Amino acid sequence: MNRDAVAQAAARLRDGHAGFIRETPLWRLPGAALGIECREVWLKLEQLQTSGSFKARGMLNRLLSNPVPAAGVIVASGGNAGIATAAAARALGVHCEVFVPTVSSPAKQARLRELGAQVVVTGAVYAEALEACLARQRATGALLTHAYDQPEVVTGAGTLAWEIERQAGGLPGSVLVSVGGGGLVAGLAAWFEDRTRIVALEPELAPTLHRARQAGQPVDVAVSGIAADSLGAKRIGTLAWELTQRWVRDALLLPDTAIREAQLWLWKELKLAVEPAAALPLAALRCGAYVPAADEAVCLIVCGANVDPATLVG
Repeated sequence: MNRDAVAQAAARLRDGHAGFIRETPLWRLPGAALGIECREVWLKLEQLQTSGSFKARGMLNRLLSNPVPAAGVIVASGGNAGIATAAAARALGVHCEVFVPTVSSPAKQARLRELGAQVVVTGAVYAEALEACLARQRATGALLTHAYDQPEVVTGAGTLAWEIERQAGGLPGSVLVSVGGGGLVAGLAAWFEDRTRIVALEPELAPTLHRARQAGQPVDVAVSGIAADSLGAKRIGTLAWELTQRWVRDALLLPDTAIREAQLWLWKELKLAVEPAAALPLAALRCGAYVPAADEAVCLIVCGANVDPATLVG
C-alpha cells in the first residue's frame, strides 16, 4: 500500500457512490485557543463523517472493490466499523450482519439496528466477536469486511490524509491519531509516509502497538478501559504493523483519566460530542505526552462521534 493506492481509493469513493462519503471540515485554530503552546492546532472533524466515524471510508471502499454475494456482508466490530459497514450496505442495498462484543455500547448497538443490520452480541471483547464472525462467514459465504486489517480498508482510511493535505494546501508538522487495530494510522502512514511526523496514541489499557514494539512483532494483549469499545483490538493488524514500522516513529500511551478529561473538554469548550477514542489526540497535548514546537501546526484526528450524549456530563 502506498500513496497511489490511496489516491485510487479516493477516486473510487468519489465515483462509486456519490454523496456517501463526506468531505469533513478541517478546523484550524490558534494553539492558544486550546491552551496549547504551538502556532496552530488543526482539528480534522471526522466525527461528522457518514456513520459517525472515519470507518465509512474503508468500509465503502471494501464493498466497492469486491462483488457482494447474495449473503451480503459481515463484520465483527466494537461498534464503529459495524455502523460504517451497515450504512454502506444500506446505501448499496445489500444485507449486513454485525457481530459485536458485550463491551460495545448500547448506543452503538441501537444505531446498528436502526441501519437495518442483523446484530449478534457475543464475546466479552472484540477478538471473541471476531472469532464468532469468522465462523459465521465460512458458513454463509458473505463478504467479510474487517474492521482494520484489509488493504481496501486501510487505503480507504488513508483518503482522510489525502483530504487533509488537499484542504490545507500543505502538510502539518505532526499528525496525532488514536490506534486500536491500526487501520487509521496505517492509512495515514500510507499517504503521508515520512513527509510529516505521525504520532500513534493508545490508552494504557489497550496497548497493542506499544506491546508489539516491545516484542518485535504483533502479540495479543489484554484490553480494557474507557475506549475499549472503539480501541479494543487485542492485536495490532498485520498491515498496520508493517506500515507503522516503516513510517511511524512515535507510539505513546495515555491514561484513561487524561482521555476522559479531553473528551469532556471537547464537549464543554468546543461543543464537540465525541467518543473517548476521538479524544486521545487532544489528551496527548493537554497531559504533555506530546509537546509540539512553538512554531508547529499539529493536526488532531477527531475520529468518531458514536457516543451516548448522557456520558458527556462530567
